[in-house]
Amino acid sequence: MAKTFRPNPHVNIIVDSCGDFDPAIARALGVTMIGFPYVLNGEEHIDDLFQTVSAHEFYEGMRHGDYPTTSAVTPGRYHEVFEEAAKKGVPSIYLGFTRALSSSIDSARTAAEMIRQEYPDFELYVVDNKCPSAATQLLVMEAVHQANLGATAKDLATWAEEARYFVHGYFTLDSFDALARGGRIPAAAASLGGKLDIKPELSYDESGALSLTRMCRGRKKALRAIIEDFREKSAGERSMPVGIMTADAEKDGDWLEGLLRKEPGCEDIPVIRSSISPVIGSHVGPGMVAMVFWGSDRREDQGLSGRIASKVGLRRK
Repeated sequence: MAKTFRPNPHVNIIVDSCGDFDPAIARALGVTMIGFPYVLNGEEHIDDLFQTVSAHEFYEGMRHGDYPTTSAVTPGRYHEVFEEAAKKGVPSIYLGFTRALSSSIDSARTAAEMIRQEYPDFELYVVDNKCPSAATQLLVMEAVHQANLGATAKDLATWAEEARYFVHGYFTLDSFDALARGGRIPAAAASLGGKLDIKPELSYDESGALSLTRMCRGRKKALRAIIEDFREKSAGERSMPVGIMTADAEKDGDWLEGLLRKEPGCEDIPVIRSSISPVIGSHVGPGMVAMVFWGSDRREDQGLSGRIASKVGLRRK
């Protein structure tokens, strides 16, 4: 890990905690981390990848009635991070949490424009990663690798705007409760899903917005569905790392990894394990299990809206 993905002193890669990084990997990569804020029991916290509170403690609290909420990172906070980078003078790129799920990237762009005016000779690029959770971890690992091969910050910005579409993510939830509390689905639907033991499999589209892939009867079927999608979307890629993340559901993560290891060519595939961060976890609740991997171009899987837009020559932003 340290040999292949060593920090590069000529490029500063900035990321945020919504990438659900394993803390040891974040340190090994040498990236600058921006912690997203969340509020729990009336007190604001900064997501530090479970360094001050364990994943089990956080999610056990949710199981017993804690309802954390989240908010966007302010332009002022981004300005602080970007200015620190500008003073060091190392060309920088921020691979930020998808705009499809948070307005934070807009704040980052506002702050970046201010920094460019204040430090006109400083190179700074802001890229919407368009891939939530630890899919970003895979993207950043490869970005560091590309930097070690000689890519500049400008090169990485161009590379990331293309590479982000080749990282896939699929996940399932233990219940609909957190989604219902956040108003993302009706409470009646959440209740019915629980009674019928319905487990959703979800993914995200080319913009980074969440999408429902299928509904499964039972947890094991939902986990097997994730493997089915890996089989279909990984395009035979067996050399790049795969990420498996859980929201305090390690046994199910182990079971999913066991299924993955049975796939042809996956016996020795590098698997990264990490926890779903408090910010993402606030919206999905305990029990989420996810897998991220490199594969085919997600733009080729666009839905009806995208296909119509392509037919009439509209460019989607």
